[in-house]
Amino acid sequence: MPFGILDCKKMEVVPGTAFMTDQDDLPPEYSEIPREQLKHGTGRYADVILVPQPSDDPNDPLNWPQWRKELILFICGLSAAVVGAYGPMLSPGFLDIARTLDISLDVLAQSTAWLILCIGLGLFITNPLAKIIGRRPVYLAAIVIMFATSIWGATVKQYDSFLGSRIVAGLGMAPYEVLVQCTIGDMYFVHERATRIAVWNMFLLTGISGGALVAGYIIERDGYQWTFGVCAIFFGVLMLAVFFLVPETAYRRNAVTVVPSGEKGGAEGGVRRMKLGHEQKPEVVGATDDKEGSAGSVSPLIPKKQTYLQSLRVYTGRYSRAPGWKPFLRPVVMLFYPAVLWGFLVYGTVITWIVVFSVVNAAIFNAPPYNFSVSETGLISLSPFVMTIVGELVSGPLNDWICVYLTKKNKGIYEPEFRLPLMAVSLVLGIVGFYGFGATVHFQTHWTGPVLCFGFANMSLVFAATCVFGYIVDSYKEHNEEAFVAINARNLLTFGLTYFVNSWLQAQGALVVFCILGSLFVFVTLLAIPLWIYGKKCRSFTGRNPWLQRFMNDDH
Repeated sequence: MPFGILDCKKMEVVPGTAFMTDQDDLPPEYSEIPREQLKHGTGRYADVILVPQPSDDPNDPLNWPQWRKELILFICGLSAAVVGAYGPMLSPGFLDIARTLDISLDVLAQSTAWLILCIGLGLFITNPLAKIIGRRPVYLAAIVIMFATSIWGATVKQYDSFLGSRIVAGLGMAPYEVLVQCTIGDMYFVHERATRIAVWNMFLLTGISGGALVAGYIIERDGYQWTFGVCAIFFGVLMLAVFFLVPETAYRRNAVTVVPSGEKGGAEGGVRRMKLGHEQKPEVVGATDDKEGSAGSVSPLIPKKQTYLQSLRVYTGRYSRAPGWKPFLRPVVMLFYPAVLWGFLVYGTVITWIVVFSVVNAAIFNAPPYNFSVSETGLISLSPFVMTIVGELVSGPLNDWICVYLTKKNKGIYEPEFRLPLMAVSLVLGIVGFYGFGATVHFQTHWTGPVLCFGFANMSLVFAATCVFGYIVDSYKEHNEEAFVAINARNLLTFGLTYFVNSWLQAQGALVVFCILGSLFVFVTLLAIPLWIYGKKCRSFTGRNPWLQRFMNDDH
């Protein structure tokens, strides 16, 4: 029972648990593993065994040069930033835009709710497609949709057409809200992922806050249509970058842990390969010294490295052998996994409450006692913008460091629960942010009070997202796409709240609204404690359940 995490003796390898570090005091079941059979990290991670183990294929994304991985992450992250800005960028000018389109503030807020709903529904289409046909076609289709709807939004003058452009854009936004985490899982090892997830999250969240910051000035000087025009320019450039510089990152891989067979042992003996995340009997593969090339020999042919032109292919084959309908139902099934349900509640609650800020800011700060202009309302987002960057710079590296430290203390055995300690930081920041915002607005303090609390709430989201996505990526490597779709079904919750939050705010006031939101946040965040204790047992249960394994396994 390491650090209070209840162990499970019913599986030899629990999904998500990994052997990562060379140590002398290993438990007996790992004491005979020859280190020369396992690939290690480099530099300061030279003692870390790579999880997952990369193949010898030069086209394996795990084997790509580091600069190529970082470039792909930068392009996808920047695209996510512009996508993040696209949703709330109109919030500083809500009152002016409502007058221009001759609609009420509630109706305009509902257009944002419909956009969020379409993102949530779009996830159940785009991400299963990415599981089947790969990431690249979905990325390209999404960026084309965003480019087209940005031009559409810049030219419309009637609300019905404006709403139509927002609804269609939701389908294009969906992949960049979720699929980037899956791409990170494709290219990076376990000990690298939290930092990269933090980078992606920094792009997304700074886009959300920074978009409103810049859009306030654009709306005030040139009209709201130019916010769409600027997005169209960005998406046009990013569309070319995705086509020419983001190859397919999905890879047909068997997630295996290599340990020596009991017969011969050592580097010359047979190898027992055990698929992680599935309860199955080990398969003994024959020794590699069979010169006659018997059926049991292990001598895989190494493919040739793809040329640059070959990497530009949009469609590179099917990546799931399951019937076509299964990937579309699996996200629903994933919601019954305790870890995924926890991620849905935590991430869904926190990010929904953050979206609420963008919906109500104009109603709060354009009115007395603050009387902000459109551009000044946009400047409110400077606080979450800065705090998001600070939070990302701290949360990702700190999360990875904690994982490596606890792994060493745990005799080289890594548990995904090691991603959870930073939820304590998220809890403290969220309490200050949500309760503080409601109190400062209610008692009409100086504007620095609610603005700073807005920033603290966003920083809370940063730490929560790093924990949630790091935990899910490590717990269910083979089902990241489905898990992330399930978690981001939170858009349905966001849709419901943003649809009526302005009316709720007007009826009961900021203190009541944000105290209720803050209390719900505290409740779901504290659920990390039972997950820390029982998380491994839950992973074992889902890994041992025959029906789940048959349904979730691509081979069936």
